[in-house]
Amino acid sequence: MTAIWTEPWFPWAVGLAIGLPILLVVLTEILGHLVRRGSPAAKPLRLLRNLVVPVFALFVLMTLASDQQFDLTWVRVVGTVLGFLLILLVLSAFNVALFSNASEGSWQKRLPSIFIDLARLVLILVGLGILFSWVWGADVGGLFAALGVTSIVIGLALQNAVGSVISGLLLLFEQPFKLGDFLDTPAGRGRVVEVNWRAVHIDTGNGIQIVPNSSLAGASFTNLSQPAGAYVATASVKFSTDDAPHEVSAMLTGVAQALPMLDPAGTPGVAHRGNGAFDVSLPVTSPAREEEAISLFLSWLWYAARRHDLALDGDATDPVNTPESVRAALTSVGPLFGLGGDHVDEIAGLCRVEQWGAGETVQQFGRVPDSLRIVLEGALQLTVPFENGRLQFSELGSGESVGSPLSPVSPRATSPPPPAPPWCCGCRATPSTPPCGRTPPWPDAWASSSTTGACSRSPRSPGPATHPEQHPVSGRSATPRPAWARVEGCS
Repeated sequence: MTAIWTEPWFPWAVGLAIGLPILLVVLTEILGHLVRRGSPAAKPLRLLRNLVVPVFALFVLMTLASDQQFDLTWVRVVGTVLGFLLILLVLSAFNVALFSNASEGSWQKRLPSIFIDLARLVLILVGLGILFSWVWGADVGGLFAALGVTSIVIGLALQNAVGSVISGLLLLFEQPFKLGDFLDTPAGRGRVVEVNWRAVHIDTGNGIQIVPNSSLAGASFTNLSQPAGAYVATASVKFSTDDAPHEVSAMLTGVAQALPMLDPAGTPGVAHRGNGAFDVSLPVTSPAREEEAISLFLSWLWYAARRHDLALDGDATDPVNTPESVRAALTSVGPLFGLGGDHVDEIAGLCRVEQWGAGETVQQFGRVPDSLRIVLEGALQLTVPFENGRLQFSELGSGESVGSPLSPVSPRATSPPPPAPPWCCGCRATPSTPPCGRTPPWPDAWASSSTTGACSRSPRSPGPATHPEQHPVSGRSATPRPAWARVEGCS
């Protein structure tokens, strides 16, 4: 009787009994380390540990037990499964090595995943054909020939649809745009919201425009979102030739800089084209905001041109700022400041009635006010910078004032203002030391408005005395503070 250790299958059996558990333990430890690191190599290693190694061990045992390699049907079945798993393992390892660690902007990142999936499918089919030919002795040449003829027939029957799909795949590979980009195409203008094999979906603001990929591939279009940065919108305006160009340019720049949709990294520009024509460049955050920015700019420009006595579109008239309206405004608000009829006549020539558009900044942050502005109609919102925006903390109505070291007075106040003016507009203030006895306070203030107001060009300078604070709405006095104060967030 032959000893068992002399049998040809004994070394394989001992090797599998000892080596298989050790190999599985080692692979498990390596897999856990890769998973903790988030490595893409964990996927092929998991396939190797969970399927390839156990199926290989089973194949070896069945082969030795049958004593005839590939003669039994079940051995061939297990061999076919093992071959298929090896094909998947090789493709998975190849995918990790070539694509998982690709840098941004490389051709591996730009290559659409559909190309990778199609290549993987072709390699799997070819591998299975070779495997069946080797294990089962099948003749796969005829099968490949039939598949080739069928592909040609289908391609000719669906050449238009296939052409659109191929165009879509080429667009996906080249990536001249991405989701969220703003395109200007012959078919429409808008933001890209979807890209698939057949068409690009563009949100035009009035619906979704479906543009076939073949149309985009055969025509030129403009990607307004590239290169990265602000999109420059242009507004063309015209003034009278009697207006000084430098004054017009300064006013246009000021209005443009106040637009809320400007890109923080951009700076508006003004170009004088001669004959009273100007082009204003507005760097906005997105092409989608171009029309909004131009519309708001032109609206604010109408108010600003009349406040600066400039003739926008050749019209210099201001129906609001007339001597009669100025006198009527002073007569209305004069009693709030203790002004009699003689005082009204005396300062009427120094005052004017201004109009401000909704959302305009009346008093900018960190600037010394040059005049006292009293609200006649509408309201002023007082705001402070807060995180990424502004926080409203109060609102001034008719008869209340902003922008001057004079005291804000409410029509509901029960007592006249103190003889010496306190700090600006009743905001929270912290005392500070003035550089000299004649320096006015420096309010960090601005106001967003939709108002008609009267302003004095010669406000009184404050003295170093202390005065009670006046609340802009109730007019109630609070704890006295020095007149010299730095206002924090009076807008």
